[in-house]
Amino acid sequence: MSATPVSSAPRSFQSLQAVLFDMDGTLVETEELWGEAMDELAARLGGRFSDAGRQQTVGASMRVAMQVLYADLGLTRDDEQLRTDAQWVEERTAALMTSRGMPWRPGARELLLSVGAAGLATALVTTTPRRIAALVIDSITTDLGRTPFDVTVCGDEVPARKPDPAPYLQAMSALGVEPGACVVIEDSQVGVVAGLAAGAAVLGVPSLQPLQAGGSLTLRESLAGLGVADLVALVDVRAGVSPPA
Repeated sequence: MSATPVSSAPRSFQSLQAVLFDMDGTLVETEELWGEAMDELAARLGGRFSDAGRQQTVGASMRVAMQVLYADLGLTRDDEQLRTDAQWVEERTAALMTSRGMPWRPGARELLLSVGAAGLATALVTTTPRRIAALVIDSITTDLGRTPFDVTVCGDEVPARKPDPAPYLQAMSALGVEPGACVVIEDSQVGVVAGLAAGAAVLGVPSLQPLQAGGSLTLRESLAGLGVADLVALVDVRAGVSPPA
């Protein structure tokens, strides 16, 4: 299964048709939990994961994250060891999510509700595997009383992971929307690159990793106070449409 649709076809709100959200560090405060699990693995391997190394893993696939960790520690591990280490980090992160909870990033809950109230199509697009992402999706669904996503695409359901545009293109295809009518919201550089390569307007809200400005990327410190009209403006600006006087 490449994508999981959970409701009907997309609606439209002027020039904006869909909003596609990253998960860890964008909607919920879980990126730190991945980092804690990586730190614990580093200690198990006899070293300490540097802050600079950890920063490079934000938004990355587990294979890339493991390779960054090994390089940071000066270790060489084979593919079987990498798979074992990656599974340990995933299980440890899932345990931390269950015990610590998954609080919202500032403004994320309110924005999701606003997007839903406007009748816009939505997607969750994450590098996290389905079995772990399901913990977050269930938490969000319980909090809101319903799932706010029309489509969910996880890291183990795509032909290539971010920074490749494949995950976002897959979500757009499942929603039946054109890239130019979409806004992607991300907290990582690899996610920003993926969203831009997919042809969407991208809103970057950094959490643990600074983002490089450029292209159709708009940077914002927080989602707090952000509304649907702001997202419409991002699409219009990208399309060269002047805002109303």
